[in-house]
Amino acid sequence: MAAVALLLGRESAAQGWPALDARALPWIALSQLPVALRARAPLTVFAVVCAADAVHVGLGYWPVVCTFGPMLALYTVAALRPLRDALCCAAVLTGLWICAGLVTDGSSMPSVLGQGLLFSAVLVRFGALARRSAALARRLRAEQAERARREVAEERGRIARELHDVVAHHMSVISVQAGLARFVFDSDRTTSRTALDTIAGTSAEALDELRRMLQVLREEDLADAGGGRDGTPAAPMPGLDRVEDLVRRVRAGGVPVEVRVEGEPRPLAPGVDLCAYRVVQEALTNVLKHARHAEAVVEVRYLPQHVTVSVTDDGEGVIPDRVAGGGGHGLLGMRERAKLYGGTISIGPRNEGGFAVRLTLPTSAAAARQGDDRTR
Repeated sequence: MAAVALLLGRESAAQGWPALDARALPWIALSQLPVALRARAPLTVFAVVCAADAVHVGLGYWPVVCTFGPMLALYTVAALRPLRDALCCAAVLTGLWICAGLVTDGSSMPSVLGQGLLFSAVLVRFGALARRSAALARRLRAEQAERARREVAEERGRIARELHDVVAHHMSVISVQAGLARFVFDSDRTTSRTALDTIAGTSAEALDELRRMLQVLREEDLADAGGGRDGTPAAPMPGLDRVEDLVRRVRAGGVPVEVRVEGEPRPLAPGVDLCAYRVVQEALTNVLKHARHAEAVVEVRYLPQHVTVSVTDDGEGVIPDRVAGGGGHGLLGMRERAKLYGGTISIGPRNEGGFAVRLTLPTSAAAARQGDDRTR
């Protein structure tokens, strides 16, 4: 801007104004160079460049040479400061424009006034738009950061539920089987060996599920998107097709479990399938921990647009000191899973004795909106 002002100043004589000399150069520099600092101190920079412009005009030099700096400084004030400050600075710039018109021979004052008002209004308008856009951008960044924090919190909650489901169930089975093996180790080697085999199988499955979870968590860092670093595929997510394996482990822990399936089994969405499996797993884990001598029934019903699963026990052999008060992580996790997939869940004691967990999940988006099979 300073270079263009100097080049423009070389035409002063041709326009009927005194040629630029050494006395004019400092004021040209002061009217242009300070705008490099306008973002740090917009009002101060505007005051400096306008003062330099006023001195330049007062010394009788061509007013057009120093107009660039004050105009850019006014735009910056409008972009960074409140509208009141911008309007005051616009009035100052318009006043400078009028002063330049007064010292210019043959100028039309209505035209000078119109130009001053027009340029000042345009600069203030675009500066205000820039300020509004900057505020919107800051608000959007804040909202994005907040949304990212919420997503991180939700992901942590999901991971916590997964870890609880995996660890609580498998460790409960291992604990029961370890106690059984220790009790009959000297008197019944066959039962003891069976219990140890169950411990080995359960721990291996727990490790597989934990390994699968870790692979999902670090999948962005894996070279092979389909599996681990060694190229092996990740273990599939558990679903209702693995309920029999789940029940077999619980039976090995001493809890008689009956499985009933109604309707034609069909593939479900991975999230729905995993949700149903985890609810059955958590319910059977609670039976194993709190009512070890009860008889349990797992019922799976495939309806046209819903799938329902229920786990009930007859309440025999309840261990009162170990019954949770209803606010445990497992029960909260079941409710959160059901809510996540648009389902309903009821958890509580039965009138005829025992405890029941009943889950209904829609198998399609339309079913989630209609809920036509939930009351069947």
